[in-house]
Amino acid sequence: MFLAACSGGDDNADGGDSGDGGSDVEQNLSVNINTEPPSLHPGLAKDSTSGTVLRQTMEGLTRIGKEGTPEEAMAESWEVSDDQTVYTFKIREAQWSNGDPVTANDFEAAWKWAIDPANQSEYAYQLNYIAGAEAANTGEGSLDDVGVKAIDEKTLEVTLANPTPFFLELTAFYTYLPFNSKVAEANAEWANDAGDDYTTNGPFHMTEWAHSDKIVLEKSDTYWDKDAVKLDTIEMIMVNDPNTELSMFDNGELDWAGAPTGALPLDALPALKDEGRLITEPIAGTYLYKFNTTVEPFNNANIRKAFAHAMNRQELIDNVTQGEQLPAMALVPPTMFPENEEGYFPDNDMEAAKEYLEKGLEELGYSDASELPAITLSYNTSEGHQKIAQAIQDMWTQNLGVEVTLNNQEWAVYLDSVHALDYQVARMGWLGDFNDGINFLEAYRDADGGNNDTGWEDPEFQELLAQSATETDADARQQLLKDAEAIFMDAMPVAPIYFYTNNWVQNENLKDVAISGLGDAQFKWAYFE
Repeated sequence: MFLAACSGGDDNADGGDSGDGGSDVEQNLSVNINTEPPSLHPGLAKDSTSGTVLRQTMEGLTRIGKEGTPEEAMAESWEVSDDQTVYTFKIREAQWSNGDPVTANDFEAAWKWAIDPANQSEYAYQLNYIAGAEAANTGEGSLDDVGVKAIDEKTLEVTLANPTPFFLELTAFYTYLPFNSKVAEANAEWANDAGDDYTTNGPFHMTEWAHSDKIVLEKSDTYWDKDAVKLDTIEMIMVNDPNTELSMFDNGELDWAGAPTGALPLDALPALKDEGRLITEPIAGTYLYKFNTTVEPFNNANIRKAFAHAMNRQELIDNVTQGEQLPAMALVPPTMFPENEEGYFPDNDMEAAKEYLEKGLEELGYSDASELPAITLSYNTSEGHQKIAQAIQDMWTQNLGVEVTLNNQEWAVYLDSVHALDYQVARMGWLGDFNDGINFLEAYRDADGGNNDTGWEDPEFQELLAQSATETDADARQQLLKDAEAIFMDAMPVAPIYFYTNNWVQNENLKDVAISGLGDAQFKWAYFE
């Protein structure tokens, strides 16, 4: 989920040779992460802000490297069975920040913790590729039967439900991160604050967490690849005002302003571009509005379609977001489904919008749009989201003749409200966790799924996703996913708005920040020259 919303290196971000800064150059990075991370427990993290921190402090079996492909991390090697369903990982000699060895049991314990329904991990479905995980998470099976097993301290055996070509990408994602099983067993609240119990195994260790203010990370002395880490500290402040963020950057208080960690003021983008300072990169993500399909009027598909069609996305991009985004009339980004550059319907199709509105009103028993319940459009507190919401509020009022009010909430509260279906229309974004269309579709498989939050489900859609899981022919599998998306777009439980770009400015002396094609940042290799 993207706060402002989890590959490929970014030349603009790297800029320079692979050397490190001289000994006289301070290696202290300051960035803005906008807001308090909802959780820094790998099994509870569910958003890009939490992911930004975890990507620096924790490390999985694999890590997405600077070139955008999975590379060895906590696993120094692995073997895959002939049928592509059993992975045997060899855990390298590595330590947690308290000196404990990283073991295969730490992975087994962390993954099973997330799968355990008692822990209410909203991202547990990301582990459903493992045999027995889905059954255990839904209470229909036992955790003992989940296909993850520590054979010994340094050998982890993972059995998948089906061959999964992107599994080594998944093992780099934060739901697949380990935790120190000894610490977690002794203290269930280990992840709530910085301190001795917040043990990490990544490039940086968290030394301070001043809630709603800042997080401070320091280079880890126990990290296995510490010689590759050049930064001494990373200060992550929490300022939810893009104008302040840019001002702090211009004053030298921040080394980076904008995506993927923070946000730039939309009005500043044209000038920054003219000055040659703005860096813009397309990423695999979709900005969208979700509909609560369990309540009137959005329990009606034609009403949902009317609202989705009654937007001028290009006008919104040209006049509001101004970040060279691409209008989205589909869910899955064109980096995964190229034909989605055009999508399923024309942008700004007011004639179709009014036809759908008329059908929907008739089906709901209304004679005019003015009789509809007042529509509330919700978004998390942000200047950018507010301006987008105001523009779409005007479009809906003018084009459909409906009354629309706006409601904003702080990020963590907002996530809880959306998850509880305590909304009518709600802003959300989705950045790919891995480079496959299933990642955008599977969230909507089940009405009560962790990231669905629309109340919508469809048996035919579910069946196509199930078939895709066992289809071994890549082209046939891709077609099954496209067929599933067609059902989704016909039902329209969400209205796609645009495909994301990342826009940022950075300290010209900062090198080798790895920005992936999925829109996240790693500072493991970063340095100042």
